[in-house]
Amino acid sequence: MLAPVASASFENDLERIEILAATPVTSTALLVRNLSAIYERAAKARFADYDVAAVAKAAPALMYRLFDLRVALRGQLAHYEMLGLMTPEVAQSFRDVFRVLRYVSDMLGEIASGHPLAEGSYPLRGFTGRDHNTLINYAYYRNSAALAFQSGDVVLVRGQAHNSAAIARIGDVDSQFSHIGIIHIDDAGEHSMVESLIEDGAIINPLAKALEHGIVRAVLYRNRDRELAARAAKCIFDYVAASRSKGGKRILYDFSMCADDGSRNLFCSKLVRLAYQQASDGKYILPAYPTRILMKNRDFIDRVGVATELTFAPADIDMEPGFDLVAEWQDYRETANIRLQDFTMDKIFDWMDRYNYHFEETTAIRLVSVLGRFASYFSDSAKDMLSSAFPRVPRNMPRKTVAVVAMLHKTAEPIYHELQQLNQDSVAETGLPMHGLEILAALEKIREREGNRIGYLVRHRLLGKQAA
Repeated sequence: MLAPVASASFENDLERIEILAATPVTSTALLVRNLSAIYERAAKARFADYDVAAVAKAAPALMYRLFDLRVALRGQLAHYEMLGLMTPEVAQSFRDVFRVLRYVSDMLGEIASGHPLAEGSYPLRGFTGRDHNTLINYAYYRNSAALAFQSGDVVLVRGQAHNSAAIARIGDVDSQFSHIGIIHIDDAGEHSMVESLIEDGAIINPLAKALEHGIVRAVLYRNRDRELAARAAKCIFDYVAASRSKGGKRILYDFSMCADDGSRNLFCSKLVRLAYQQASDGKYILPAYPTRILMKNRDFIDRVGVATELTFAPADIDMEPGFDLVAEWQDYRETANIRLQDFTMDKIFDWMDRYNYHFEETTAIRLVSVLGRFASYFSDSAKDMLSSAFPRVPRNMPRKTVAVVAMLHKTAEPIYHELQQLNQDSVAETGLPMHGLEILAALEKIREREGNRIGYLVRHRLLGKQAA
């Protein structure tokens, strides 16, 4: 645990983390112990215990040290696999470390940039910005003015919507990502993103459009086999292009989240998996470390349509030994907001499991879901025109799924806005965003205050008595 005021500086505490990360290990127990110690030190670090002005001044260098630390840890995955140390517990520990180090780096970026998203300003496009928004692996063009993409590169992103937070937290891993796509570059140099979106199914978008589609975080990964990556991009580009051509059969979004069920429908990660599977004649199968969906209270899972307990979640690419982390981008004007969303979704799912909350439809929600299903049969242009009034949903999205997504949004939104105000107050008073422990405490106060009904969540009785 980090010593509070006794520590001379954040740099000193970061150095302790770096030493732990560089310490050789020969057993699973030692590896878990070191990774757990890194997580604990990072999670309990409070910038209020340091000289905030000094931290802000040193933030860019500190952010790169944290990024380089994650790159180095990822670089050890193949080595630990060779030693037979990559147990499920170790994999989970790595994921926890990557997540908490990202949050610490985000907060450094927020402190250094010193400004929230101003009214009337526009979100940045991925891999742009002047506030050290893009961190680049030293081995890949760190001194280059522009980041060079390659065909077959994979981009992991996080959007701003509450359903993005839900997708990111739906498995046994508290992920910070909700979507993934693969880059294709044609002979003329045109850059495209091949991806599967809930509302459109499998689609090809200009890369620039994909990177400005309301995202807050984006990470670029590159397969070490350049020829395999290029083939993967070409295979999936041609496959999706044929489905979108005149007379082609559209590839719909796969709500089941089953990665290997043989269905033609694709969710975003399944599309990337298919690309590399086709390019390698079935020899390269993603992911190495799949996500488990083990929620005890399956109310939300069943309504969404998830039909598996093992899936390829977008963030699983973060654990792929055959992919290098090339660059990572975040919009520091918005990172605090998605952090609040993450914690809100964590708690909503935790409350469902621990206290047996379930979503209950109202007449208004049922009407919205029915209209949303009806609108799914309109043309794409008509859907766009009506998107502000009705959910923009695909034809294969069940009414109950439309309803639960709407209820999730309307339940999370007021909680999120309350946390936003608390965070803004913290920044105004201390110059610092809320610490994670403060966010969790605030969420528990909200649950205690709201009691048996939180938005559209209603607490049910278990075996004739109230859940403990």
